[in-house]
Amino acid sequence: MAFAEIDGIATHYRLGGMAGGRRVMFLNSLGSDLRIWGEVETLLAPTCEILTYDMRGHGLTEAAPAPYTLDRLVADAAGLLDAVGWETASLVGLSVGGLVAQGFALHHPERLASLVLMDTAAKIGTADGWNERIAAVEAGGTASIADAVVARWVSPAFATEKRAVLAGWRSMLAQTSAAGYAGICAALRDADLTGDVPAIVAPTLVLVGDGDLATPPDLVEATARLIPGAEFRTIPGAGHLPCLERPAEVAGAIANHLQAPARASAERGSAFDAGMAVRRAVLGDAHVDRATAAVTAFDAPFQRFITEGAWGTVWSRPHFTRRERSIVTIALLAALGHDEEVAMHVRATRNTGAAPEDIAEALMHVAVYAGVPAANHAIKIAKATLAGMGKAETDRTEAAR
Repeated sequence: MAFAEIDGIATHYRLGGMAGGRRVMFLNSLGSDLRIWGEVETLLAPTCEILTYDMRGHGLTEAAPAPYTLDRLVADAAGLLDAVGWETASLVGLSVGGLVAQGFALHHPERLASLVLMDTAAKIGTADGWNERIAAVEAGGTASIADAVVARWVSPAFATEKRAVLAGWRSMLAQTSAAGYAGICAALRDADLTGDVPAIVAPTLVLVGDGDLATPPDLVEATARLIPGAEFRTIPGAGHLPCLERPAEVAGAIANHLQAPARASAERGSAFDAGMAVRRAVLGDAHVDRATAAVTAFDAPFQRFITEGAWGTVWSRPHFTRRERSIVTIALLAALGHDEEVAMHVRATRNTGAAPEDIAEALMHVAVYAGVPAANHAIKIAKATLAGMGKAETDRTEAAR
C-alpha cells in the first residue's frame, strides 16, 4: 500500500496499469473508496497508467475534522498528482469525485488532458438535504444510513441478483469515517459550479446510469449542456455507481474518450496536409514557401487555421471546380475591398484555369450587387495584376530562347 502526505493527512493511493500509457486519475464517490474502480481499472490497465486514491476521510485515508470544502478536495487531488510526479492526467470523477474533477478542470486547466464526469452535476442536492444527512451521520455513524444510501447505488435488478456483492459494498460504506463522510457532505452542500462550468475547456465525456436516483439523468445532462462540446451518454441498466454494475461499458466509454484527442489530432493533421497540397496547387509553391518562411509563433495558429479551414475544407470540397471556386473567391474579395487578396487570387488563376474573361464577368456581378466603386477598384487591381503576369510570361519566354 502507498501513502502520501497531502495537507498534513496520510492519503492512500494506488498506481497501476501500463507505465507510459495514458495517465488517468480516478476520483471516488461519497462513502466509497478506490476499490469501486477495480474492474474498470483491470480493463483499462493494458493501455493506461492508472492512479486511484481514497478521498480524505474515506478508505484508508485519514480524516481531518469536518467540514471540508470543494477547493480543499481539489487541492488534495492536485497535491497527489504532485506527489506521484504527474504533471498532467485525464480525470475520471464519480458523484462528488465528478464535482471535484470539475473544480480541478477550472483551477488547473493546463494539467488536464481530458475529463470524464460520471453521475454528477455542477450542483448536487440541497442544503437541507445535506444538513439532514450530516446530522444523521453525526448521531449514528455511517452505518445508520448505509441501507438507504446503498439502495440508490445500484439498480433493483443488481440488488436482487447480486445480494452478496451489494452487502460487501454496504460494509465499505458502513466503515467510512463519520467525520470524513460528514466533511464531504458539507463540501457538497456548499458547492455550486453552475455558473463556472461553461469555462471548462478540456474534452469532456459525461456519463450517467439510466436508473440513477441520486443524480438523475436529466440533472446530469443539464450539466453536460453547460460544458462546451461535452458528449453525454447514458449507461443502460445502471444506478448511481455504473462502475459497479456495468464496468465493461464504463471502461469502453472511457477508453474511447481518451483516444478522442489523438484521433482529433490525426484528423487535424490530415486536414492540414490536404489543405497544404491544395494551397500549393492553387497559389503556387513560391507563394506558399514565402508565406511559410515568414510564419512566427505569433501567427502559426492562424496559418494552421486557414490551411485546414480554407484550403483543407472549403477549397477541397468537390462541388465547385477550382476554376469556379476561383471566380467566386475573386468576386467576394473584390466586394469586400481586400486588395492584396484580390491580386493574389488573380495571379492564382494561372493554376485554377479561370480566364481573364471569367474575372471580368465576376466583377460585373460585383458592380451590380456590391457597388460600382468596389468593382471599379478591383478592375484596376486585376488589370495591373494580369499585365504583370503577362510581362512575366513574356520575360520567361524570352529567357528560354
